[in-house]
Amino acid sequence: MNKTKPLRVGVLIARGRALENWELMILDRIIAAPWLELAAVFAHSHAFGDSKVSRLLSWGARLEASTLARQPAYSPKHFSSRHHFIDVYDAGNDKTCAADNITAASLRRLKLDLIIRMIPTSIGDETIAALPFGEWAFNLSDRRSVDADWFGYAEVLAGASTADLVLYAKCGGSADRLEIARAAFNIKPSAARLSAFVRERSVTLLMRELARLADNRRFNPSAFVDEVGAHAPSLGNLLRYGRIVAGSISRKAFRSISARLRADSAIWTLYTGRGHIGDFDPSNAVEIPPADNSIKADPFLFQHQGKCYLFYEAYSRGDRKAHIAVGCFDGDALTRVGVALERPYHLSYPFVFRDGDEIFMIPETHHAKRLEVWRCCEFPLKWELHATAFEGQSPADSVLIRHGGKWWLFTNLSDFHAYEDHCSELYLFEVDGPALKNIKPHKRNPVVIGSTHARGAGRILEHEGRLLRPSQNNTHGIYGYGLNIMEIERLTTDDYRERRIRTITPGFKAGLYGCHHFDATDGRYVLDARLTN
Repeated sequence: MNKTKPLRVGVLIARGRALENWELMILDRIIAAPWLELAAVFAHSHAFGDSKVSRLLSWGARLEASTLARQPAYSPKHFSSRHHFIDVYDAGNDKTCAADNITAASLRRLKLDLIIRMIPTSIGDETIAALPFGEWAFNLSDRRSVDADWFGYAEVLAGASTADLVLYAKCGGSADRLEIARAAFNIKPSAARLSAFVRERSVTLLMRELARLADNRRFNPSAFVDEVGAHAPSLGNLLRYGRIVAGSISRKAFRSISARLRADSAIWTLYTGRGHIGDFDPSNAVEIPPADNSIKADPFLFQHQGKCYLFYEAYSRGDRKAHIAVGCFDGDALTRVGVALERPYHLSYPFVFRDGDEIFMIPETHHAKRLEVWRCCEFPLKWELHATAFEGQSPADSVLIRHGGKWWLFTNLSDFHAYEDHCSELYLFEVDGPALKNIKPHKRNPVVIGSTHARGAGRILEHEGRLLRPSQNNTHGIYGYGLNIMEIERLTTDDYRERRIRTITPGFKAGLYGCHHFDATDGRYVLDARLTN
């Protein structure tokens, strides 16, 4: 980061209105970041203009927020409304300026680099021209009035697979919006829940882009592609929306009751075949079906002494936690060997790998609030705890690779206050190997944001000179709906870039609701698929 000259940031909020959690989080993190300086907080007395919404939308939005999107109040560690509101003094007019009439001269005097707008009302094109990097805002900030927020309604009404969060800028004297960053998130059962969730994710997206700008001072936003939902829903759409949400709640309640009665749990099956990550055809795969007392998911293959073993998450129907089991292939048939690892907490995603002559496993242990590395003492059933990291955090689906002479750790951390989620943020760290004694965060963390690509879905593989990362495609309101194959195009200490080259959806076999994990070794591949919604 540029430590000698932090970005001077202003924030535009609504006067006389309590700050929401996501707004407080942004203010708090700006103050905490050494590469940023909160130079001004402007309070606009007419923040929502003259826009009005129907009483039905206003009443329904409040009811939905209080019942389906409740969250604990965020307590800032650094920001204080007493100390961080700054009146802008305009020497030319000899008066104190409200945000309603901020002038270009006052912004220049404050030496602001940019303003983050959290309200629908802009400071105006001519004033924005005084800001080197313009006025930044989210598309969700535009979908609100003084008494209602309608972000998410259009997506739920349309049955969309995802909802887009867009961070955009207005620069110079142009009214055009320019896209800084975009991320897609899985649909929730209601607009209020979706809006609250995406607002929390917006904090991470904004801070990443501010860090990028502070580091290199390069700003190249692209053309903004407008999206549906800019206008408040009509009365007819609200009535239709009510029926959709009522149906979603009923289905969710039924599934919850079934789970509590221990009569239901997610049922996964495995498929195996011959092929590589770049060319496998899942429609030709052979099923390894589950039994009520042996449900398998998150499969990892491992070659040892001429045999192909399979490590996997194992549980019985109705179980609340899983353990790690191992089997051995004879052709396409899998013979169970035994339990490789069991703990008092849930285990899954048993990433097994070699480092020299030693064998290690990194299972998912986010319920234990840490990452664990286990070393094999006697293959394949005896393991000892080798290292831990990220104590008190919630890492999921972690993998280690060696690339470019360095060890890299990929993991899905959940940066959250109210909504823990492992599907939306991929973090990257340079480490010293399985000991995890030295952990250096990547400069662009989280390197991927959004539920369509971020979550890991298996071992990162090298194939025909390409580095390929399986990732989950969490869309259509379903966890583990699809499987992406991402090509990592750039992996350095300063940069990370990947692109999607393929997506596998559950249509490759009849009766499937999802597929979310892949691994391959020595010409064999394996993936899992979801049998229940």
